[in-house]
Formats: sequence, structure tokens, C-alpha cells
Amino acid sequence: MTTVEGVVPAGRSGAGAVRARRPLAARIVARTGGGAVRVFLVLVALFWLMPSVGLLLSSLRSPQHIAESGWWQVFSEPAQITWDNYSRLLSNDKVMGSLLTTAAITVPATVLVVVIGSLAGYAFAWMDFPGRDGWFLAAVGLLVVPVQVALIPVAKLFGAVGLFETTAGVILFHTAFGLPFAVFLLRNFFVEIPRELLEAARLDGAGELRLFTRVVLPLGGPAIASLAIFQFLWVWNDMLIALIFADSGNPPVTVALQQEVRQFGNNIDVLAPGAFLSMVVPLIVFFAFQRQFVSGVMAGAVK
Repeated sequence: MTTVEGVVPAGRSGAGAVRARRPLAARIVARTGGGAVRVFLVLVALFWLMPSVGLLLSSLRSPQHIAESGWWQVFSEPAQITWDNYSRLLSNDKVMGSLLTTAAITVPATVLVVVIGSLAGYAFAWMDFPGRDGWFLAAVGLLVVPVQVALIPVAKLFGAVGLFETTAGVILFHTAFGLPFAVFLLRNFFVEIPRELLEAARLDGAGELRLFTRVVLPLGGPAIASLAIFQFLWVWNDMLIALIFADSGNPPVTVALQQEVRQFGNNIDVLAPGAFLSMVVPLIVFFAFQRQFVSGVMAGAVK
């Protein structure tokens, strides 16, 4: 009895041989495809989404209703829903301006990490230069350096060069601390690209730049998308770096919401919709690129 891949080994049935040769991911999907498992996964997803739904419903209730009862009361009293909180938020120039500031920090910091990390990952994977392995180990070693260790030295450096309390300073800080992970992730992904494919492109006359842009980048799309999502979420949700290095007069949204708490105490009619808007952007980014994210996470798990 034979299979697609050849003769079945002795002592093993044809069905058993096919199961043995099926990829790990396919076997996991086959075993978890039952109705009970799907219901369980739906319940887990609903459980994880519950805080987001609660914040959304809280942002649609008046401060009086929020103080009197929980957000689930909306289901029994839909008349509590109002858009007045979002009207107040739109009239709050500081919070709305902080969203633009956050975007002005997050987008460049993400693009720089992706571009520089891709170039460095390709160089460490497929280019020969003196000390390549040593430089790669040094870059990966920076992963263990805590952000808190660099706060005071970098603050002094930025103060000396005029980057303290500037948007450019925050972007540079996030870029510097995002690059070690980017280099580690992309180098390990790029090195799995078949050497024969790159050699064939070189035989066709492709230089390093063309090889990188026409062959490596398209194949590395899932890993690059995963890196972009990680970096975007980290920078967008950051508060520590923004609190120290950002312009106090034009802060990112995390700092602006924290200042609202400090100044107004229970200013929930602005805090609830502001917190939801600051959270919904990363959710949109994640769900928009979830297919690439899953592909990047699973890459290399199976042959």
C-alpha cells in the first residue's frame, strides 16, 4: 500500500502514516474543530472582550448613571445611552490634540523600526561582513536591558542636545528600544528563506538592494506585519516614556488622560470616551492585520 509520499513503513497502516506526515498545525486544527471546542473559544473571546464592551457602554452613559450602577444596566434601560460624553470630548482640545500627538509619535516610531530592522535583519541573515555574529549577539543582548535603566542617562543626553520634551525625542527613544527585538525577529525569519531562491535571483543579475526589495520583503511580509503590530501597540499604549520625554504642553493621549484624572478627579464624562478612543485604534490595527499577525507567529513552527 502506498501513499502520496511513497511506501508506508512496515508496521504502520496507511491512515496512520498519513496522520504522521500531516503538519502539526493541520493536526491541531483537525482535533480542535469540534462544535464544543468552538463554543468554548467563542466564550473565551467574549470574556476577553467584556472590558472593552464595558468601557464602550460606560462612555455612552451619563456621570450620574455611572455613579449609581454598573454598565450592564444599559441592557435593561437602553434610555441611558447618550452621545453627550463624546460631544464634550470633541470640545476638549487637549484630549483631541493628544490623539494627534500620539499618532505623530507612533507612526514614525513604527515605520523606522520596521525599515531599519528589516535592513539589519537581512544583513545579519544573508550578508557576510567582519564580526557579523558578534554584532548580532550584541544587538540581541540589548533585549535584556530594562527601559528604566536608560531613563536618566537618555534624559541627560536629550537635554544636552535639545531633544528633551520633544516629539522627536520620544520617537528616537521608542525606535532605539524597539530595534533589538526587530533585528532578532526578522533575522531569524529571513534566515529560513531557501538559499537556492536567493542564489537564483543573483544569477539573474539582482543586486543586494533589488534582492532585498523584490524577494526578501515579499516573503517576509507576515513577520514584518507582526513586528509592526507589536511596535504600534507598544508605542501607542506607552505612558512611562511619554510622561518623561514628551512635551508636557502637548502630551500623548495616555498622559493627557492621566492629567485629566489629576486635575478634575472624577471627570468621567471625558475620561470614559477618551479611554475608549485611545483603545479602539490599536484594536482596529490588530483586527485589520490579524491574518498577517497569525501567519508571522506561526512561521517556522512547522515545516
